[in-house]
Amino acid sequence: MPRPPKTRMVSGYPVLPAFIPEGMEATGEVALTVEEFEALRLSDFEGLDQETAAGLMGVSRQTYGRILSRARARVAEALVTVKALRVAGGNFHVRRRRGFGGGRRGHGRGWRGGRRDMG
Repeated sequence: MPRPPKTRMVSGYPVLPAFIPEGMEATGEVALTVEEFEALRLSDFEGLDQETAAGLMGVSRQTYGRILSRARARVAEALVTVKALRVAGGNFHVRRRRGFGGGRRGHGRGWRGGRRDMG
C-alpha cells in the first residue's frame, strides 16, 4: 500500500476560486489544487527558487518540482483549449502568519472526500 501524501503548507486560500475566459464560451473546466496554485505563486509570481519554495511548502525539492510541473501543464491546458480554471481541493494546511492575531488555519482534507471546493 502506498504511503499517504504529505500535507503541503500554503500561505492562504486563493482570492478568486476560478478564472473564466472572457469573450468566448468556455469549452470545459480544468481543476488546479490549492498547492499547485501556491507553487505557481511562489515560483512564477514571487520568483523564488525551487529549493526555497519547497522549504516553505514543507516538501522535498523533487516533490515541489512535480507539483509545479503539473500546475503549469494545467494552466497551459486551460489557456490553449479555452477552458475555465478552477482552484479547489488538495492536501494542504494554511500556514500561520507571524505578527497577526490567530491567523486562518485549515486543512484541505475532510471536505467532500478530501477535497475542498472553493465555489
